[in-house]
Amino acid sequence: MEFEEPTPETLVDRLRVLLDIETIDTDLYRGPRMPGGRGRVFGGQVIAQALVAAMRSIDSGKVAHSLHAYFMRPGDEQLPIVYRVVRDFEGRSFATRRIIAMQKGEPILNMAASFQTPEEGFTHQSAMPDVAPPEGLASERELAERQRDLIPDHMKPFLLRPRPVEIRPIDPRPFADPGQRVPASACWFRAVAPIGDDPDLHRAMLAHTSDMMLLGTSMLPHGVNWLSGRMQTASLDHALWLHEPFRVDDWLLYVTDSPWAGHARGFNRGQIFARDGRLVASVAQEGLIRQRE
Repeated sequence: MEFEEPTPETLVDRLRVLLDIETIDTDLYRGPRMPGGRGRVFGGQVIAQALVAAMRSIDSGKVAHSLHAYFMRPGDEQLPIVYRVVRDFEGRSFATRRIIAMQKGEPILNMAASFQTPEEGFTHQSAMPDVAPPEGLASERELAERQRDLIPDHMKPFLLRPRPVEIRPIDPRPFADPGQRVPASACWFRAVAPIGDDPDLHRAMLAHTSDMMLLGTSMLPHGVNWLSGRMQTASLDHALWLHEPFRVDDWLLYVTDSPWAGHARGFNRGQIFARDGRLVASVAQEGLIRQRE
């Protein structure tokens, strides 16, 4: 029987369902597991579901503008995740929420999120880099397909599977022999199908995607990547600032750099630009990049 690949609309709908957490009680939610997921939960999923839980507790018109998260334990793909929201502050202009993600009664992530009533003020921003447009660039999946014979068999299902978010690197590296490069990178990304007009869903999907393409930046100068057999990697913390309105189903440019690595940790920064040049989000993350003996 021939395998029928899901349509782009189906892929995006699956991500929407993954982020549509269930309300168990007041400020208590349950996030579904990724269908067919194995091993460790993707950090972006936990961050996005935690953000959705926090947004569900806001009813005053305030909008999420930042989150700061710490990963403590790897999540198990075989189990749902329970989210407890604590309403730390509710002011006229700002509100803060603390979110604890739990499995088996133990926290796997602590996150704080801040919300603000929209208002006008001074404006300035970094300039968007002049890079090749997404049209004409190959997607990560297409690049993996071209190098299929160089990818270990156990990694092929992960790298070759269809995804709800398409990523097109500006200057891709070979999978098998990444080589040493300056610790900076850029790629375009967007949802593969329209996701509607709910701005909170766009924020949640951006939070989900912001954990991709980031940690690998700190490995660029060292000639290693995810396929290097002795590498142990994991996100340790994650911060995201949401500056301007955006659409995840339109092309966004993710520009990353890594100013420091040491002590088996790599520090990474990211800027996300809309196609029209607006800086819509900023990201920072420190992660484990340990080379085992």
